[in-house]
Amino acid sequence: MWKHGLCGCFDNFGVCIITYFLPCYTFGKNAEAVGESCCLCGLLYFVPLANLFAIVSVRGRIRESSGIPGDCCSDLLTHMFCHFCALVQEAQEVETPSERVVIIRS
Repeated sequence: MWKHGLCGCFDNFGVCIITYFLPCYTFGKNAEAVGESCCLCGLLYFVPLANLFAIVSVRGRIRESSGIPGDCCSDLLTHMFCHFCALVQEAQEVETPSERVVIIRS
């Protein structure tokens, strides 16, 4: 199971906001967490069709490394219908406590 549900994107509000405005950054960092190039994947995010392959591939690698059941079809459908939520879910899965984004309020 994923640490956070698909609709748990507000569990880390900082990642949620970053993903909303810069989804390429979140995708690049998710890819980096599974051994891919952050910059290359961040740029690939803007290439139609190639981005689908990359997004599904990265989600699959995150799933496999965490022992989460699923397949490429479910990964594709998740990103097609809940893209931003899926990016945040993946970011929360691969983050370490020291990487957690904190919004400071005064």
